[in-house]
Amino acid sequence: MHSFAGNRVVGHTGAPFPIFQAPIGLISRGDLVGAVSGAGGVGLMETMFLPIPDMQAQFDLVRARSNHPFGLHFLVGFLSSQPEREKAVLDWALDGKTKFITTGYGDPARYIRRIKDAGMTTYHMTDTLEEALRAEDAGVDGVVLGGAEKGGGNGRDHLHTFALLQKARTRIGVPIVAAGGIADGHGMAAAFALGAEGVMMGTRFIASQECPWHDNYKQAIVEAEQVIGITSVSGFNSMRAVRNEFSEGVERGELGDKTKPYAGDARAMFYEGRTDVAIVGCGETAVLIDEIKPAAEIVTDTVREFWGEIDRLANLRAPVSA
Repeated sequence: MHSFAGNRVVGHTGAPFPIFQAPIGLISRGDLVGAVSGAGGVGLMETMFLPIPDMQAQFDLVRARSNHPFGLHFLVGFLSSQPEREKAVLDWALDGKTKFITTGYGDPARYIRRIKDAGMTTYHMTDTLEEALRAEDAGVDGVVLGGAEKGGGNGRDHLHTFALLQKARTRIGVPIVAAGGIADGHGMAAAFALGAEGVMMGTRFIASQECPWHDNYKQAIVEAEQVIGITSVSGFNSMRAVRNEFSEGVERGELGDKTKPYAGDARAMFYEGRTDVAIVGCGETAVLIDEIKPAAEIVTDTVREFWGEIDRLANLRAPVSA
């Protein structure tokens, strides 16, 4: 019987499986978070955009869909730029609603004392070994370490997951959750072999039935044969996207507007399916995804594939003959 007993990420989150749904803004709502959590993964609800009453309604929706644990995410840079919003979110989130918090894109030390005083566990999302070491020094319980395969926020010289995990595993004492380049149990097994104790998937959960974005966006991911890197997009150091006529035009400087997130009318793309007016942001794993599936199925398939890979590798150790 396969089990994640003893896995530190499972111990920290209380979830049966160390599989995180990335807290991407505008998709990390009740339906998706509840489906991931209900299947045993670590659903993460973002706290950037919704008014507090609406956020409470989404929180209640997660609770209605799942009796498993889930977490809340603080985007430090965004919240710290809006002091009133920051105070309201922290007051709302740190009153016992959950036991698990993730932070990202900013200094986790800004919130670490309040989180710890509230008796909560926290992981910080990082993109480099240096950021992860600073977060560990600040007192976080674990780090999410994102390789350059992921969809957004990558620096030009950032390492990809394969090298980054191997470099980090000898330097970081807290649990590592790998992000970037992972869309299934095969990628999860590879990440564990390189030092991770959990994985975070973003693009794979965008292409889920519960993601609130338009089916045209999801289908563009399913049909993707290539992913393009686009530099200097507003809100991102660089961003990956499905390679199509629009994204190629943006990179050449002939189409779109790089001063806008997604270089165009993102909401028309998200909610009207206009993939011709903004770039279809995604990680490199878009080329691995061939189906829009329920989020619960994504979680259970990933676990099954993971243990299948672990068994396959274990079977390479042939018995020593007498």
